Amino acid sequence: MREYTNPQTITIPTTGNLTDDVVRNAERTPDRPQFARPDEEGGWVDVSCAEFLAEVSALAKGLLAAGIEAGDRVGLLSRTRYEWTLFDYAIWFAGAVSVPIYETSSADQIAWILSDSGARALVVEDADHLARVEPLRADLPALEHVWTITDGAVTALTASGAGVGDAELEERRTTAGPDDLATLIYTSGTTGKPKGCMLTHGNFGFELGVAVEELERLFDTEGSSTLLFLPLAHVFARIIEVGTIKAGTRVGHSADIKNLLPQLATFQPTFVLAVPRVFEKVFNTASQRATADGKGRIFDRAAEVAIAYSRALDGGRVPLRIRAQHALFSRLVYAKLRTALGGSCEYAVSGGAPLGERLGHFYRGIGVNVLEGYGLTETTAALTVNLPDAQKIGTVGRPLPGTSVRVADDGELLFRGGQVFTGYWNNPKATAEAIDADGWFHTGDVGEIDDEGFVRITGRKKEILVTAGGKNVAPAVLEDRVRASALVSQCLVVGDGQPFIGALITIDEEAFSAWAEQRGKRGSVADLIDDPDLRAEIQAAVDDANKTVSKAESIRKFTILPHDWTEDEGHVTASLKLKRHVVMRDYVEEITNLYS
Repeated sequence: MREYTNPQTITIPTTGNLTDDVVRNAERTPDRPQFARPDEEGGWVDVSCAEFLAEVSALAKGLLAAGIEAGDRVGLLSRTRYEWTLFDYAIWFAGAVSVPIYETSSADQIAWILSDSGARALVVEDADHLARVEPLRADLPALEHVWTITDGAVTALTASGAGVGDAELEERRTTAGPDDLATLIYTSGTTGKPKGCMLTHGNFGFELGVAVEELERLFDTEGSSTLLFLPLAHVFARIIEVGTIKAGTRVGHSADIKNLLPQLATFQPTFVLAVPRVFEKVFNTASQRATADGKGRIFDRAAEVAIAYSRALDGGRVPLRIRAQHALFSRLVYAKLRTALGGSCEYAVSGGAPLGERLGHFYRGIGVNVLEGYGLTETTAALTVNLPDAQKIGTVGRPLPGTSVRVADDGELLFRGGQVFTGYWNNPKATAEAIDADGWFHTGDVGEIDDEGFVRITGRKKEILVTAGGKNVAPAVLEDRVRASALVSQCLVVGDGQPFIGALITIDEEAFSAWAEQRGKRGSVADLIDDPDLRAEIQAAVDDANKTVSKAESIRKFTILPHDWTEDEGHVTASLKLKRHVVMRDYVEEITNLYS
């Protein structure tokens, strides 16, 4: 049994809660920009630390006036926007517990989360969300209030709280301590109903006490800033939200993914965070555009040089030929890619799923260092992270200080640390299954630890396939590599109990349109799934993936599906992870045909 512990480096406060950061910032640096809000002309208007404290306090008074008590649960159903963060902190100022809900959630999911959490109030973004909630209210007796952001919720609550005194608010604000519940985050879940992860103020305090210090170059350098565009209902974006306030980093919000590039250009963040699919899309889009402009070979060579340059950095010496080519492509290609991220972005943080070694080297090679980390909702986000000065691409980094990792006899990764949650809401049985008697949290992921403590994720414990020949196969390795193809959207590797490994593959419709136009082909993906050129492209992606595994683990046969898998159909989670069991249930015939 292999184990590694990173010693604690700082003292974590034993009193206070997350609201203290807002108060401290307003006292020490009242005029410093804490947030930036988009204006109607496409620019940004700063919100100072003092202004944020005033807005949060006034809104929290409105919650008190509405009867919200300490410990009450308040739901948040909205896209990523300034008001999301404003309400999040106002709920904490009122001594209550925020319950984020993905804005893409179905009516059944919303009903379950509100019912299970016993939420007394809910904040929704707009009329569409309100229309989804209203039919549910008859079966939610605890839900007394529903406020709509676009219908003046902030203004109305601020006005209604005008009679609440500062002393009353301060008493409520300081009620919660490190052991008290801060939020209930319901896991998006690849199986069953979502479970409410109980995260305390202390969980956040531990996580960010060490993470902000370890990632000082991101959070705490002069002029540091980030644009949040991932869903704040996800723990990954949420921890960055809280971390930026703790560190005093300037933050903008965006939910308009289609117009993200113009917003990045005007905001010019120094770092961004995204899931691997975003990094894949940026790379693939750049490759497609270069091909459409007749510069596909130049881009391909530039990508090869970026990867070779990054790999050489790991070796401590970059050959002169690679250095010269890298300097040339930095002017011709890489600068344009960096400009797409706003022009000032030096770092990116990736989480939620494995990034893949190739993409990690590519981005570092073009001048954007993607720091890959690993964690779960149950661990208040990061357990491990690669650091600017301690990085191994292809791993998820070392455990954060004060965190221990162990590889169990069956290969499962176990962790202990102050960021590990206290359990699942109303579900002691699931809690006991997740945290053992010695305090080790069982992640369900399979991985390795090297001699320096760097952790590598190799698959999910329940997703390891065993072929009829007895060969253990980790699907993620193959799936990640196949998805590196510009044409591929998703890949599901199958073969448990079968004579060989197969795959179901979906096509990226945006990439497909450009690919088909360049080749004079007409029709949809469904029309062309048997097209020899399309199959040849996918076969090349499969062949490339097969280079990473043994022959017994390689994909022997694949099927191209006529439509992509979507969250609306229940095939992917809100964080773009495949729900393997749902896909396998809905595509039994296609999987059976692979082996017929």
